Amino acid sequence: MSLAGGAAIALGGAAAVRAQGDPAILELPAHSKGLGKPVATSGYGLPSEHEKNLQRRESPGLTRVPQSSVAFAPLQGLFGIITPSGLHFERHHQGWWDIDPRRHRLMVMGMVREPRVYTMDDLMRLPAVSRIHFIECGANTGMEWGNVAVPTVQYTHGMLSCCEFTGVPLSKLLEDCGADVSKGRYVLAEGADGSGLTRTIGMERALDDVMVAWAMNGEMLRPENGYPLRLVVPGVQGVSWVKWLRRLEVGDQPWNTREETLHYIDLMPDGRHRQYTSVQECKSVITTPSGGQVLLNKGYYNVTGLAWSGRDRIRRVDVSFDGGRNWSQARLENPVLPKALTRFNIDWVWDGRPAILQSRAVDATGYVQPKIGQLRAVRGTRSIYHNNAIQSWLVAANGEVSNVQVG
Repeated sequence: MSLAGGAAIALGGAAAVRAQGDPAILELPAHSKGLGKPVATSGYGLPSEHEKNLQRRESPGLTRVPQSSVAFAPLQGLFGIITPSGLHFERHHQGWWDIDPRRHRLMVMGMVREPRVYTMDDLMRLPAVSRIHFIECGANTGMEWGNVAVPTVQYTHGMLSCCEFTGVPLSKLLEDCGADVSKGRYVLAEGADGSGLTRTIGMERALDDVMVAWAMNGEMLRPENGYPLRLVVPGVQGVSWVKWLRRLEVGDQPWNTREETLHYIDLMPDGRHRQYTSVQECKSVITTPSGGQVLLNKGYYNVTGLAWSGRDRIRRVDVSFDGGRNWSQARLENPVLPKALTRFNIDWVWDGRPAILQSRAVDATGYVQPKIGQLRAVRGTRSIYHNNAIQSWLVAANGEVSNVQVG
């Protein structure tokens, strides 16, 4: 992807002078002299055909079967903080289903006074809330652990999205069923897909900001994102956001399910497993310019990216243009919300020499995003999950941008 827009800004007045002889502005195009297409020709609105290259993409060889695979979101082509529903990343364990909402049920059971079974109509009659949160797979950026420099930000960080979710707070359902919140310290969430995916959620978190959601970005969930019902667990790795949610069980101890004891864990240098590492730590990445893009000319560029933290709001993002030797504070664009993506921007005048771009986020708890060397010193090199290290992009003298690892 080239950065033609940035190059035009870099040329400033010279670009304006050349435009005086540009036929694209001097001659009226066909669309300025005729009738356009009629209203509602597609029924459901679609992007321009000129934007068809912006799409989710799989990484060849990452998974063995398509039903247990990943489709990465194209972060390099997104603006603001909201991920369009059609570009939201996908991760499945047994493929996705388009479930008839009239036949879908949610059961709440276990240590509750009155177990209940809810229809979708029952749930959607309850008081609803809408909140913006990011969701990130625990394996996002996982390939970087082993010095595998995948080419673009879509593949390094694309298991990440941020949307407005609408649903009912889980606390309301637990209250409705009379959950024993003094002895019942955990909630087990189970999905209705073929993998029977289950995850344990701590009661304190369940009573805080967890939602049972049916809508995303103002419309019903997409089938690949859990239609008609999913769990939203802000700040926690995506596997806990159980899709096609069918059962919630209150209990007094963790269930130690397959995805908690064998997967989504970290193999430490001493051979032990680091388990129940659910929270997605403070992290950021520059999305433009990033790997696979090309700077067309020297001059001014707006460097932009995303920052997020599973614990709180983003407080600050610093950017380095020399591989971490010097840092400058970026602008945080509103809104800056807890457990949501935050867009940052910073001005940069490229002098045509090689440069290494990095971003470093700090959240409201004071946590500072680490370098890859700092993370490996503690966690070793055999991990797959929970890599929140600083990402580096090398801008070569010819303007080509590539993925490199620094420190």
